[in-house]
Amino acid sequence: MLSGAQISNAQYSIRDSSLNMVLFAPSYGYQIPAGDMAKRFGANSSVGLTVTVKRKSNWMIIGDGYFFFGNRFNEPDLFNGIATSQGFVIGSSGYYGNILIAERGYYLTLSVGKLFPMKKPNPNCGFYVQAGAGFIQHKISIKDKLGTVPSLQGDYVKGYDHLTNGLAIREFAGYLYTGTNRLVNFFGGIEAVQGFTQGRRDYNFSTKGPDSKKRLDLLFGLRFGWILPIYKQAPDKFYTY
Repeated sequence: MLSGAQISNAQYSIRDSSLNMVLFAPSYGYQIPAGDMAKRFGANSSVGLTVTVKRKSNWMIIGDGYFFFGNRFNEPDLFNGIATSQGFVIGSSGYYGNILIAERGYYLTLSVGKLFPMKKPNPNCGFYVQAGAGFIQHKISIKDKLGTVPSLQGDYVKGYDHLTNGLAIREFAGYLYTGTNRLVNFFGGIEAVQGFTQGRRDYNFSTKGPDSKKRLDLLFGLRFGWILPIYKQAPDKFYTY
């Protein structure tokens, strides 16, 4: 009489199981301002990085950091006191200064999210939502390209940049795709940012005083990113009989 044991190997994989994952995702966004921000700036681009910790339960902890920038600007009285009646700034050389004005800012948020998985291509893909809070800051970037305007050099430029910051609330809704071969992974969706901010400079030359009024800075846009997923397969299971 012969007796023996046969061992079979079963392994959970991304194809059939929800896995614990860490997702690193650089991304690009295009945003439209509203509220007080729309009075000063126009549409902007945004680049940054998202780090997501996804659990088997499909709950997620998400950290976002984004830098936003744009060249659409509206602050007609910014250089009051140093500009001509035509709005030009004259440098120490007697010629018009070459002044580059732009929008610069960033926001950092920590969020909680939930993935609603789909059966195909695997249970780690699907629509998801997230919401969280953090910090937002923006200012008017002023560059005296020729270096001929003393009033726009060194610490003097702080009197014109309208540095603004405060609490940020951010929401996002989109689609997350994690491929079965780790090569094709991406996300995309819509985002909204609400900034409860105020000016932080003690003195603004254009207003001849501080700008400390409360502001509501809003950004709405689309964001798309490529994902680098890090995960491991569940341990092997062995059955004997």
